[in-house]
Amino acid sequence: MKKFAGIVACSLILFACKTVKKTTGIQEAISKKDTAQTVVVKEIKVDSVSIVRDILQKVVKNKIDYKTFNAKIKVDYESAEKSDNYTFYVSMRKDSVILIKVKGSFLGISSVGLEAKITRDSLVLVQLVGDKSVKYRSINYLQEISQVPFDYYTLQDIIMGNPIYIDSNVMSYKSSANELLVQMAGDVFKHLLTLNNSDFHILHSKLDDINVQRNRTCDISQNTYEPLGGYQFATYRKITVSEKSKLDIYLDFKEYTLNEPLKYSFEIPKNLKRK
Repeated sequence: MKKFAGIVACSLILFACKTVKKTTGIQEAISKKDTAQTVVVKEIKVDSVSIVRDILQKVVKNKIDYKTFNAKIKVDYESAEKSDNYTFYVSMRKDSVILIKVKGSFLGISSVGLEAKITRDSLVLVQLVGDKSVKYRSINYLQEISQVPFDYYTLQDIIMGNPIYIDSNVMSYKSSANELLVQMAGDVFKHLLTLNNSDFHILHSKLDDINVQRNRTCDISQNTYEPLGGYQFATYRKITVSEKSKLDIYLDFKEYTLNEPLKYSFEIPKNLKRK
């Protein structure tokens, strides 16, 4: 159960972080490992409220609004120990519920191995292969297995590819002909956000642990934007998590719809062990 729960958590929630509060410079983040390469033409310290407001308003304008969302996602992951792939089926009602089915090859048979129901305050995990069981937990359980603080609303924004914690203090930014880099710092992570300089879509987020002893880095790249209900939706994402070891996760959205009836349901089979 923990293995599958970890995949769900890593794929969908690893890049939430606490509200940005502390001051930091952009140069340190740019010089660290795994940062996106960008040719910078100038650096401007953000000391004008109007400049900050303009940047954030343009990012907010791209946020996808919806009532329901359905998706089929091909998920590949690679670590030093192994690599594997799964298919995630997701149905989501905004601010209410997220339903997830995870399909993979178990004992040589392709089948749904895990189902999850996530609400604003609870989580139900159903394991359908191996040690068949059902687990009831609070939403905090996802924080425990991912070791990243977040809430339900941040989780649904991550699934949609929407910006997170943009009410943070922007301390500095750099711009080039094609990209705009915005630097923020919070209680847990330093956050370097790369935006397309023409339409302000998110290209990359880089989060480095404030605690240098942990040396934890999370990267998420978003690309291959496609039209979706009047918005632009990132259909391909790469997530890299580095601490003592490195984990790469690739999300390829094969199907995705807005404001249609929920496609996937959630039922708990009888006679499962409760854990």
